[in-house]
Amino acid sequence: MSDPRYQVDVSVVTHYLADQSQPEHERFAFAYTITVQNNGEQPARLMSRHWVITDGDGHVEEVRGAGVVGQQPLIGAGKSHTYSSGTVMTTKVGTMQGSYEMVADDGKHFDAIIKPFRLAVPGALH
Repeated sequence: MSDPRYQVDVSVVTHYLADQSQPEHERFAFAYTITVQNNGEQPARLMSRHWVITDGDGHVEEVRGAGVVGQQPLIGAGKSHTYSSGTVMTTKVGTMQGSYEMVADDGKHFDAIIKPFRLAVPGALH
């Protein structure tokens, strides 16, 4: 059972960006909005991200970096942080998953898991 002091949940909403895509050049742009909800008892700072991006052909790209969109937000207990970003793929369908490294106010390091989510051009899946 996980420690109730350190519980962070991640939810994702995705959108296909037709105006930024070029299907004839195998360029498919997607935006995603992520909400990082601190359901724990400790405020926690989002220190870094680790993404695993898999396209429809099975090609995997890993991305690591500090914070999210240039920030390392401190998320209070019971509070959330929402941001938007995007990615470009060479296939109409793919997935993303990963984790955020968090540091609680008491110094405890822990990971917030980002469960796999799908990126898909509308109509690409039946």
